[in-house]
Amino acid sequence: MPATPRRARNFGGSSQHQKLMMANLAASLIAAEGITTTEAKAKALRPIAEKLITKAKKATAEDPLRIHRIRQIQGYLGDREMTAKLVDEVAPRYTERNGGYLRILKLGPRQGDKAQMARIELV
Repeated sequence: MPATPRRARNFGGSSQHQKLMMANLAASLIAAEGITTTEAKAKALRPIAEKLITKAKKATAEDPLRIHRIRQIQGYLGDREMTAKLVDEVAPRYTERNGGYLRILKLGPRQGDKAQMARIELV
């Protein structure tokens, strides 16, 4: 029997809207090195941001695919300044680390609608 397909997290709106929302969250995370959002969005953002950091780590000066990887990162983020910060400042910090670049801290419910909040930050 084939495996049952799993549904990914759904935050409303179209798939394009969700992709852009995750790209904006990733850019904000890189800019501030830590953001507060809902727990579900933080859990959905973690694998995306970790893959971006891994791709930025591989974009070293001696890598023949450096330009390609930088363009892939910029294609996802859509922000030249955040791409430069990720490749030049953030990624070199994690050269000795094999994954686990982010931590999620649970903060409790939000005052208005009791949504579970979390802080996601670079380790």
